[in-house]
Amino acid sequence: MPDRARRPGYTTRPLCAATWDAFAELVERNNGVYGGCWCVAFQCAYRRDISDHRGLKEQLVRAGQAHAALVFGADGLAQGWCQYGSPAELRLRHRAQYCKDPPPSADWRITCIFVDKRHRGQGIARAGLEGALRLIAAAGGGLVEAISETTSGRDAQSRFLFSATVELFEQLGFVRGRQVGKHAWIVSRRIEPG
Repeated sequence: MPDRARRPGYTTRPLCAATWDAFAELVERNNGVYGGCWCVAFQCAYRRDISDHRGLKEQLVRAGQAHAALVFGADGLAQGWCQYGSPAELRLRHRAQYCKDPPPSADWRITCIFVDKRHRGQGIARAGLEGALRLIAAAGGGLVEAISETTSGRDAQSRFLFSATVELFEQLGFVRGRQVGKHAWIVSRRIEPG
């Protein structure tokens, strides 16, 4: 069942077999996303020698092993998503720095937030993140972590902000843990079951 996002005109729905075609259309409309990634680079099932990213993503989605909140516009087209999953499903960037002093074990990770290039700056990333948090709450909640980048005081190119911004996470109640890259921070928030 669709969930009304707080942004006017946007609806979020879980990525699943029923929404696969909308997801695939969005990825194809954006040339495979980040050079043909199909949002599989953070999936633990991904290996560098896999060349069929689309096939892997579809297989994982249909098996219930890939999760995202898809954001639909008023026109019914998917315009973005927020990928989330368990640590068994998703790995994080900056792994070496993360492992030097790991934070408390998380139940969920948020690894990728993507918005169609023609719809950036319209609240879709926020709607996707809010939708993912509602889906996590519906699945029992728990500690959610992400590694994101700060943009305050610098000119950051949006194409490198595939995990959104620390500032967006903070607006939604996440707290910075520690820095793991030049601009990258571990952020976390406990989500109550809902």
